[in-house]
Amino acid sequence: MNASNDFDMIVIGSGPSGRRAAVQAAKIGKSVLVVEKGRRVGGVSVHTGTIPSKTLRETVLNLSGWRERGFYGRSYRVKQNISAGDLMARLHKTLDHEVEVLEHQFSRNGVSTAIGSGRFLSPHEIEVTGETGESRIYNAGHVLIACGTRPFRPDYVPFNGINVFDSDEIIELPKLPRSLAVIGAGVIGVEYATIFSALDVSVTLIEPRNTFLDFIDKELIDEFMHELRDRNVALRLGAAVETIKVNDAGKVVTALADGRMVTTDMLLFAAGRVGATDTLNLEAVGIKTDHRGRIVVEANTMQTSVPHIYAAGDVIGFPSLASTSMEQGRVAACHAFGLQPPPPPEFFPYGIYSVPEISTVGMTEEEVRKREIPYECGIARFRETSRGHIMGLNNGMMKMIFSTKSRRLLGVHIVGEGATELIHIGQAVLNLKGTIDYFIENTFNYPTLAEAYKIAGLDAWNRMARP
Repeated sequence: MNASNDFDMIVIGSGPSGRRAAVQAAKIGKSVLVVEKGRRVGGVSVHTGTIPSKTLRETVLNLSGWRERGFYGRSYRVKQNISAGDLMARLHKTLDHEVEVLEHQFSRNGVSTAIGSGRFLSPHEIEVTGETGESRIYNAGHVLIACGTRPFRPDYVPFNGINVFDSDEIIELPKLPRSLAVIGAGVIGVEYATIFSALDVSVTLIEPRNTFLDFIDKELIDEFMHELRDRNVALRLGAAVETIKVNDAGKVVTALADGRMVTTDMLLFAAGRVGATDTLNLEAVGIKTDHRGRIVVEANTMQTSVPHIYAAGDVIGFPSLASTSMEQGRVAACHAFGLQPPPPPEFFPYGIYSVPEISTVGMTEEEVRKREIPYECGIARFRETSRGHIMGLNNGMMKMIFSTKSRRLLGVHIVGEGATELIHIGQAVLNLKGTIDYFIENTFNYPTLAEAYKIAGLDAWNRMARP
């Protein structure tokens, strides 16, 4: 550990991009300090975002018996009376383990940590102020801003931590509601709406736009919406929120622009996030942010407008994935110290941990049409596979898109159980520029859901004109 106040690199934030950058720099012999304003390392990803929401999802699916309902009926439950305490017990155990792994990783790589809020005093000076008000000034040759984001909290939403929550607060909910309104049908809103729906909570999903998750293939979204409606999730699309009030009975009343009133026990506001950059004193170094507090960087180097200051992760905006954030952090550390990392692969997967999961890689059918590429699609439904029968799956589908000219795979889109795991086969074939022949000729384990690749491949092959 570095006992002085001088470091080769200071990393502000210990989320996916921050930790990866810190370890990468340390592995090439550089002195690194990670500044974390939370009480423990891990950042938003570990404490309020990625890990908590996915842990909550897994706990809900296990305790509710969701995966077995295809056999035993919709009323089946592993635990009849599920409480908020049941959900929190597994959550805290998982988070403790994640933090311990990260602390050990920092320790064995010689990465120093400072708990407190960091702010720039000058381009190379960072002041870190602890909870009790004490401060210390550190110097660094390079700085990585990896502070992440926080929920957008508009004034018209009466957040109270009792029955009106943002997406950071919802993981500490005091009790399970019988009804829930979710405002914002983005990734976070959709994930929480479907997780609570799996607990048989009556959910209303509100989105001012007429569509949602527009980067996902439309046919997949149609399938997803059909399943949500089948589970009695109320979709209120194209309806802006006018007012939100808590009435005398303790109910949350949401008035929509179309005249509808949505009355629920609880409300989750999940319409956007903003960069947590307002406390960094970026004015001291001449770095500007957009209206959502995000920082613009060079795509290949992660450099900001100040060459020795980098930014990575959610604070730079799209795609805001833990997986891509890790790679951005590594790229920033490599560039800072003169290493040339290999170019990133052309295609990376996008995973939405809703119930059911959605995962996609490559081009959607809409994008293929826009680029006027001759194409054909193949569809496989999970109920067509023997593993699907064994698991009792009634829903779930895979869609594959191929070029009819080159026969190359253009995109894979999956909704259903295990989608975020299954997608990696399609990702590998895409990045290796594989064709439909791989899926036709390859042998997959039997019985597996991965057989859907062969079924969808054969479906597309049967539709393609052949000499």
